[in-house]
Amino acid sequence: MEATATVRAEPCTFVLFGASGDLARRKLLPALYRLALEGHLPPESAIVGAALPVMSTEQFRASMREALECAPGVGPVDETAWHAFARRLHYLSMDLSSSEDYRRLGHLLERVDREHGTHGNRVFYLSLAPTLHAETVRHLGELGLTHGRGWSRLVVEKPFGTDLETAQSLNRHIHRYLDESRVYRMDHYLGKEMVQNLLVLRFANRIFEPLWDRGHIDHVQITNAETVGVEGRGGYYEKAGVVRDMLQNHLLQVLALVAMEPPSSLSPEAVHDAKMEVMAAARAFSPERIRTECVRGQYGPGLLGGQLVPGYRQEPGVAPDSRTETFAMLTMRFDNPRWAGVPFYVRSGKRLARRLTEVVVQFKEGPLGRGSPNQLHLRIQPDEGIALRFATKAPGRAAHHHEVALDFRYGDTFGTRLAEAYERLLLDCMLGVSTHYVRNDLVERGWELMMPLLEAWGSKRDEVPLHTYAAGTWGPTAASGLVEAQGRRWNGY
Repeated sequence: MEATATVRAEPCTFVLFGASGDLARRKLLPALYRLALEGHLPPESAIVGAALPVMSTEQFRASMREALECAPGVGPVDETAWHAFARRLHYLSMDLSSSEDYRRLGHLLERVDREHGTHGNRVFYLSLAPTLHAETVRHLGELGLTHGRGWSRLVVEKPFGTDLETAQSLNRHIHRYLDESRVYRMDHYLGKEMVQNLLVLRFANRIFEPLWDRGHIDHVQITNAETVGVEGRGGYYEKAGVVRDMLQNHLLQVLALVAMEPPSSLSPEAVHDAKMEVMAAARAFSPERIRTECVRGQYGPGLLGGQLVPGYRQEPGVAPDSRTETFAMLTMRFDNPRWAGVPFYVRSGKRLARRLTEVVVQFKEGPLGRGSPNQLHLRIQPDEGIALRFATKAPGRAAHHHEVALDFRYGDTFGTRLAEAYERLLLDCMLGVSTHYVRNDLVERGWELMMPLLEAWGSKRDEVPLHTYAAGTWGPTAASGLVEAQGRRWNGY
């Protein structure tokens, strides 16, 4: 990991609930392997997989070896490194509703402590369905597994609740057994290189912060575009939709980093406080704002990469008359001195023309702007980097304006592999650094902001239009029309 090559966590036991699941195989175990390979995970550390399928530790190790071979970014598995890593792996078949199985887990953890020398330090990672979070925490707490002789931390994978009420209830339940300082709510977007760079870009560069306000910025666009559809998860997506799946968590976190005031320090609490302060100033969605400043859509059949792809309602597990949104564009506004009058257009959609996640900060035009305002493009994925677009005079006697860009790309400049988001975040947790996790109040504020939308769009008396857009386009024309009606346009597409 390029920026933290000498950082090594304390020995600990990493307990992975849901170890047989897709996330564990694709992201979590490969991330732990890379951390071990690069020296961030000390040799004494151990990994305990816990899941319902019955298998031996040897079978679990073989399954994880197979997962590593297929994981992007891992490359050919080095035999020596694998044997050193495999000895760390243990497995326990568990019914997460059984107290007896948690006692068995406790005995296994004691044995692992003795054999590996992990000093009772533990990370409990819940890679589980949200319905299992509360019960798992209760069993861990009641049996004292979260209060051993070393430190213990709880990582909760998203989604954290399914609405405001369930998020508040889960927070209260967790706090019965662990204080907030030991709870790490995962949002993997906060582990992406460009998202983490937002703090440095804004507050370490004098050329940006003095211009970062309503006097100089016309508007901000935050876009998450996916070319994929629901990928066989129609049943899940019918209950989620794009607001729950992307906007309430990932994009609101990016929005908070773009819009927040300078924190008093870079300590986790100071950063969390600054994010919460600006999100507390976010304007609520009234029925009128939902009608006039938000657009939702659902993809229909279309061409993507030269291939005909089905519409959302033709996907397996999706109701033929589904009203679930696969695209949403929200106009976020902040009622504070820095951002009064500046719209933040936040959009996310599936089956769009190109895969990208980026922030575009558009500045106001200069006196001789002639329709080419300065833009700062912050590319989160793919091809992480920053581009500053500005006008210059084209060669010749006439004063013709020409737009050019200063373009920084991580791969070109540093020439090194960028660590995966889960690598950064798992190491942060083991180091006890929560800056890039989500605090309880910000989770609840995100749900609070989105609930009027979810209730309006999910009502049986729903009268808000659901616009259809062809797969392979940039979403419903109503979204671009809303922006254009305000004298603006989508940038760069």
